[in-house]
Amino acid sequence: MLHLIFKKKKLIFLWICLSVLFSFVQCEKGQPPMANLALKKKADSIASAKTDSIRLDSLQKAKITYTPFIFPAKKKDAAMAKFNKEFSEEERYTILALNRLDFKNKWRADTLAIPDKMDTTLMAYTPFPAHLEKLKPVKKIVIFSYPIQAYSLYENGNLIKWGPTSMGKESAQTHRGLMFANWKKELAISTVDSDWKLPYNVNVHNSLGIGWHQYDLPGFPASHSCLRLLLADAKYLYDWVDTWILNKGGGTVKANGTPVIVFGDYAWGGRKPWKKLIDDAHSNDISVEELDRVIEPHLGKILDAQNKREQVLGEPSNVQY
Repeated sequence: MLHLIFKKKKLIFLWICLSVLFSFVQCEKGQPPMANLALKKKADSIASAKTDSIRLDSLQKAKITYTPFIFPAKKKDAAMAKFNKEFSEEERYTILALNRLDFKNKWRADTLAIPDKMDTTLMAYTPFPAHLEKLKPVKKIVIFSYPIQAYSLYENGNLIKWGPTSMGKESAQTHRGLMFANWKKELAISTVDSDWKLPYNVNVHNSLGIGWHQYDLPGFPASHSCLRLLLADAKYLYDWVDTWILNKGGGTVKANGTPVIVFGDYAWGGRKPWKKLIDDAHSNDISVEELDRVIEPHLGKILDAQNKREQVLGEPSNVQY
């Protein structure tokens, strides 16, 4: 009897050992190598960071709401006095900028979209994505949106600044597509009218005479094809932008300046896009996917021009081909 009990225990012990060994082998076969696990975790982490960045960008914008400030035609002076009293000079500048107006043209206002939180940098209200992975290898680029009359500056895919603009009117529309910053002049004289002084002018299309500079922002596209900016923005871009490098004698271009893209169409005769913010704070937002489609056809040329400039300047290229 004792012999049978001992034999039974021995068989149970042997079965347990085999089960553990089999389980261990199965785990070893089913487990990916630690290196692969680490790579997978890193890839998941990067993807998660991008998603979180986009989500955070959206959440930040979601915190801003807009209300209308109306200027009745027959009581405009009283409404303007109330507007001036209710908001500080910096706040008025911010509100007008969001409505594509400057101080000189504030009298044109009929209804202003007023944000519930004030950010004098305007970055809290950006309609542009905070990050564009497609632009990561691009050191600098300026993007102008015709539909919402706004510009944006990106450095290595990161949005550093945006602001309002007034582009070419319907009969003299601004050239679309890829251009490059050519020359700049602190105070230029318009070729259309010699009385028009253009502070901080940066030419982006030499033959067509197109450039950005400070001039009136009346709340709609009004220029003769140039890209009008607020004075502070024009000065910032003037200092920030890189201009072309010419060959000896100045007859030909040796290296291009900062790339500039103008895209889209304005809803001529329709409701001004920034007024739609009152109903939907995201109505002016431009998606990553939309900008990727705008950038993609020009990216090769942009990177080639950047690489050439770096070679001319003797700088190391950060672009991998």
